[in-house]
Amino acid sequence: MTKVLMKGNEAIAEAAIKAGCRAYFCYPITPQSEVAEYMAKRMPEVDGVFLQGESEVGVGNMLFGAAATGRRVFSTSSSPGISLMQESISYMAGAQLPVVLVNIMRGGPGLGGILPAQSDYFQSVKGGGHGDYRLLVLAPSTIQEAVDLMMLSFHLADKYRNPVMMIGDGMIGQMMEPVEFPDKYEEPPLPDKPWALTGAAGRKAQVVKSLFLDPIMLEKNSWLLHEKYEQMKLNETRFELYKVNPKNEILIISYGTMARICQTAIDELEEHGISVGLFRPVSLFPFPEQQLLKAATQKGVKAVLTVEMSTAQMHEDVQRIVMGKTPTEFFGRTGGVVPSPQEVIDQVMGLLDKYPGKKKAQHSASKSKKAQGK
Repeated sequence: MTKVLMKGNEAIAEAAIKAGCRAYFCYPITPQSEVAEYMAKRMPEVDGVFLQGESEVGVGNMLFGAAATGRRVFSTSSSPGISLMQESISYMAGAQLPVVLVNIMRGGPGLGGILPAQSDYFQSVKGGGHGDYRLLVLAPSTIQEAVDLMMLSFHLADKYRNPVMMIGDGMIGQMMEPVEFPDKYEEPPLPDKPWALTGAAGRKAQVVKSLFLDPIMLEKNSWLLHEKYEQMKLNETRFELYKVNPKNEILIISYGTMARICQTAIDELEEHGISVGLFRPVSLFPFPEQQLLKAATQKGVKAVLTVEMSTAQMHEDVQRIVMGKTPTEFFGRTGGVVPSPQEVIDQVMGLLDKYPGKKKAQHSASKSKKAQGK
């Protein structure tokens, strides 16, 4: 293993190359443009193809064409750029094409700002394009995890013949951390790609498409896709528990870099005798529903607190999953504002007052010097 200090965007790019990506198409947009800069230099060194499209719409069509040949293809963008690619993403899902996409999110709606946000949850998880389709969506919280999930993404895209999207806010793209890359990336065997367009010499001509004018054929394709998504739910659910135990009074649900901020708050609360656990979904689709429900309904958990950098987008899923069995509350900032650990601590203190019980006398943690960064 080789450990190096890298910016998140560059580490994501190198991970894609090590996973076998040899075709990258993009249109520059902050805060992910370093991926394109890095790939422009590295792809010729590995006999790969780098092409900057005239727009994200053009990039989406390039991805469709290259993926239809069976090659490992890749693109990165940020929020409004992904919006422009939605039609192509729907086409690629309908045509069952393995493509890997990365969204380094910024604030919105509209063009928004360039600071970190998590306001693309609906766009990514619910499907921003038309039709009955889903993406497999992964959300790293560290640069090392982004590297690991990047390599996994190419494997999953090929395994399910489906677009895979990895999402992270601008902090993941811009910060630097030490990361390790395997000297040689090895993955489980994958099925052959007899569907790929590699030339019709010696075999019957075939077509890769998402267009089915016959409604019966279109319905058949939609149910075929649905069955594939059900298999994802069975096999590809990923999550992490941080200090989740029977003593928890509050359970926090958060993902990505926001989860790291929550971990800092949880550590500070623990020093003052207040037990709070963190449930971090790593796969946003499929969402770890049963695992969340189990953690949220532990005896002693007074409330579930969703913390995210959006206006309660993931919180809607948390409410749906918990089904009122435990009170669900929300705290979020958006527009590029990143919540502090102290803000999370204050929210927990408020919930312990709202849902009183044991350890109420120990709520002095909200006034601790360490919590206030002193």
